[in-house]
Parts: sequence; C-alpha cells; structure tokens
Amino acid sequence: MTAHVPIPTMAGLRAFEAVARLRSFRKAAAELSVTTSAVSHQVRGLEEALRIRLFERGSHGVTVTGAGQRFLPEVQAAMDRLSLAIADLHERKPNAPLTISMLPTFAVRWMIPRVADLKRKHPEIEVRLDASMEAASFTGSDVDLAIRYGQGNWPGLHCEPLIAERLIPVCSPALLEGPRPLKEPADLAHHVLLRNDAHPEDWPLWLKAARLKGIDIDRGPSFGYSELLLRAASEGLGVAVARQHLVKAELEAGSLVAPFDITHEVGIRYWLVCPPRALDDPRVATFRKWLLAEAGLN
Repeated sequence: MTAHVPIPTMAGLRAFEAVARLRSFRKAAAELSVTTSAVSHQVRGLEEALRIRLFERGSHGVTVTGAGQRFLPEVQAAMDRLSLAIADLHERKPNAPLTISMLPTFAVRWMIPRVADLKRKHPEIEVRLDASMEAASFTGSDVDLAIRYGQGNWPGLHCEPLIAERLIPVCSPALLEGPRPLKEPADLAHHVLLRNDAHPEDWPLWLKAARLKGIDIDRGPSFGYSELLLRAASEGLGVAVARQHLVKAELEAGSLVAPFDITHEVGIRYWLVCPPRALDDPRVATFRKWLLAEAGLN
C-alpha cells in the first residue's frame, strides 16, 4: 500500500515548474505575474510538504536537484492533463466567439486594423480580443489561443512563429529638414533620442547594428508605453526606435518616416500559441490560416 503523501498546492507546483524550466526565480516570478519572494515561498512550501530538496540555491544561480529533474516532467504532464480535463468541461460551441489573448500594443497596432478583413473573409467567425500584459492561461479561462511575444519556449503548447521583431528608427518628416537634418546615422548625435521603458535595450541594439559609437542614449525622455513613444516621435520631439511591423500604417501615411535603411532583428518574435487540441477546432483552423497569411507566412 502506498504511503500517504500530502497533495501539494497548485501554486507550489506551478512555481516549481516555472523555476525548474527557466532556471530562475526572477524569471519565473515575471512569467507567473507574482513577486520573486512569493515564488520562493511557494517553492519552499512545496519542498517542506514533500520533504525533498528540489533546488540548490547558490551564488551562481539555481540548480535543479536530481529529485527535481525526475519530478519536473511528471508535473508538466500532470498540468497538461489537468488543462485538457478543464477544457473538456468548457467545450466551446461552433458559433461561440473565438477569444484571442495578446499584448495591448499588438492588439491596437496590428490586429484591430485587420479585424475588418477577417470579418469580410470569414463572417462566420466572431472574435473577441483579450488585450493584457499578462500571458494568457489556457486553464480555467475562455481563451482559445494567444499571440505571445518571446522565444517560443512554452512547454505543452503548440507554438508557431509569426512575426520577427525588427528595430528601425522613426521620426517626424520635419526632422529630415532644418539646420540639423537627419541624413545618416551619425546625425543622431544632434537629435533627441526617445526611449521606451519597456525595451531599454532597443537603442543599444540598433546602434550596435549600425556600428555607431559615441551616441548618448540617456539624454532624451523615456516613455512607459509604445503609443506615447510613437506619438512623441510623430510630433517631432525626437527619434524613436520602433518595431517595424507596428509602425507600418504611420510609415505608409507619412506621419512617421524611417530616416535610415538599417534594421536589426532582435531574435524575439510573436508566436501563435494554443493547446495542441485547439488545432482541431474549425474556428481556430480558419483563424490560423488567415493569420499566417497576414503575417506573410503562407
């Protein structure tokens, strides 16, 4: 007869899985949208409940113990099975709205301008956009699929690459004229650089790609939201680095211009993400085909 072992909390198991997969309490906390101390507390509670050490914590980071390595695939498989069981309880009707989770900026700048085209081509599909900064959970929610930003490493989910991130400087057309016109990258030394708090690495990455040194990237204002950053650029307040696919409308309309041809691919992209079983849903299949076409992938 198997000895009685207390069943750990779901929070503890989720925290363990995230830390073990990411090899970092900090990254796990960011993914789970909780504090690092909360993740540490949940993992410690799990270890106490199991009476087994799952991690070795040292000055060089986190190492998964042998017991933790054996436990990880079992936890991931159990969580996948639980997700499927819950999804079966909430089986969608064929004409139910298709709920798609995505970042607010992606929703406003890329998806919403294309919804009319989707409705025209597929009037049978009603979509509901769930714009959030948090990664969608497919467990216990009505989210059918998501468009996530990252490197595609979400175990147990179908992950399909969509749009690669390319950085490109943009500004008002007015900055191409005047006493200090923007004609070549070195001219940036005479202009205000607008910074994105969410992506502080953008200017350093692009300047490195342009092989440009000696530019002070800290002298300009910073913005907490991409919409504010791009509005400031269109008003002529300075030069911003933008995601190329998110400023297509402004570039075509002429409210923003790209003064240089140099772009930089950051190695992170948007992904279509969903539970594998969702691919059998005709609504998901239709939306997926349309989405890949819009992204230029078929």
